[in-house]
Amino acid sequence: MNLWQLMLAEFKAIFADKAIMVTLFGGVLFYSVLYPLPYLNQVPTEQQVVVVDHDNSSLSRLVTRHADASAKVHILANLASIDEAETWISEGKAHGLLVIPANFRRDLLLGKGATLSYGGDASYFLIYSAVAEGLVAAGLDASKQVQLIGLLARGQNPQLAQQSVNSININSVPAFNPSLGYTPYVIPGLFLLILHQTLLIGTGILGAGQWRRPGYWQHVSPGVLVFARLSVFLLIYSVFSSFYLGYCFYWYQVSVAATIIEVGLFMLPFLLATCALGIVFSSLFARRDLSTQVYLLMSMPVLFVSGFVWPIALIPEPLVMISQIIPAVPAIMGMLELNQLGAGWLAVMPKWLQLWGLFAVFACIAIMRVAARQKQAKAMLS
Repeated sequence: MNLWQLMLAEFKAIFADKAIMVTLFGGVLFYSVLYPLPYLNQVPTEQQVVVVDHDNSSLSRLVTRHADASAKVHILANLASIDEAETWISEGKAHGLLVIPANFRRDLLLGKGATLSYGGDASYFLIYSAVAEGLVAAGLDASKQVQLIGLLARGQNPQLAQQSVNSININSVPAFNPSLGYTPYVIPGLFLLILHQTLLIGTGILGAGQWRRPGYWQHVSPGVLVFARLSVFLLIYSVFSSFYLGYCFYWYQVSVAATIIEVGLFMLPFLLATCALGIVFSSLFARRDLSTQVYLLMSMPVLFVSGFVWPIALIPEPLVMISQIIPAVPAIMGMLELNQLGAGWLAVMPKWLQLWGLFAVFACIAIMRVAARQKQAKAMLS
């Protein structure tokens, strides 16, 4: 059996196995929709807020109108007490409250200052931050109005007074996440993790199933078998990677800074190292279902140690060092730097070389493990 015949046999083994087909094709397509789905409405707006106005003055009503005019907040009702507002929040009728103290207008006009109190349900961080942002902006706008009234009352030129109140204008332009949403932040790293996990599961199911019964894999050299399996899975996952890093990034409006050639060059050792690791692990499994169970349990730890959802500085250093042998860890951070943050190729070169090193190590181990499995199969037949 030559190399092309062996690759064809590998393709047939993959496409004839329902478990592998569901994992590879079904899983990749399913997760491309499932994971981003909860975050499609990723920028919270018009969050329901109640107001407790103890001052009931023209200025307190101005603050309420400014808050309601914010895109982040919708003033739902004006309540009589904080206890009533807390009841509304606990029952889910509102997400936040604004408390305007008594003598609010008088204290501001006298220059004593006043404190606006904000509160809300912090169970959902994005909702809470939207409420806080909208109410703080409303309070600042009202403060500027009071300052402007005071300057005009002292006879200052209206144009100079306006410039004095608005002396600094902040023009905030997001560099790498234009929508400031969750989807463009989490999707790039998460999609690479999905490719990593499904590739490991696919190679695990294929290998663990073959080692138990005689077949073509026994009649070729271990090196040729490993090379053919790497080639076959590389071809399949080149299509999956193009779908994730191409169409899905475009569909979910993820910023892309790298060229196609740079992305392809970086993905090559990542896919090869992952596939080689999958062949190594497949030789350790006695049952086909174990690969799915083990890799699913590993997915969350790998997600956190990769460093894009949890700061590396807060993870124990020994754990960070051990995690560097997992291809997904350098691949995720390197691809984020290259494709989302616009880093140059020299900046990600260490991670790229690390992936090639992992591939070389895992490929050698895979050849040895396949040779051991072939010897075990021959011993059982004899």
